Amino acid sequence: MFNMLIPMIGILGIFYFIVWRPQQQQVKKLREAVEGLRRGDTVILNSGIVGKIAKVPAKDDPEISVEIADNVTVRVLRAAVGEVRAKNQPVEAKTDNK
Repeated sequence: MFNMLIPMIGILGIFYFIVWRPQQQQVKKLREAVEGLRRGDTVILNSGIVGKIAKVPAKDDPEISVEIADNVTVRVLRAAVGEVRAKNQPVEAKTDNK
């Protein structure tokens, strides 16, 4: 019975280092980027909308203002930010190979 337990522990260890740990690091990096948002930063929302930060209220406020077009500003939750880009950093085009 103990011999069957050793491979399971090995598989769980591999799972931790291949899947779980990199995901935690990615979430931490995004959280730090969202906390450090500044006016003018380009963000990509989880819905796919790309915009620039127009207004960042106090850190405890869950909403930010994002300008998605000229004179079009929307208020979104900080949790809706999926990616933060520095000022003037281009958005990479993603293509699906079907």
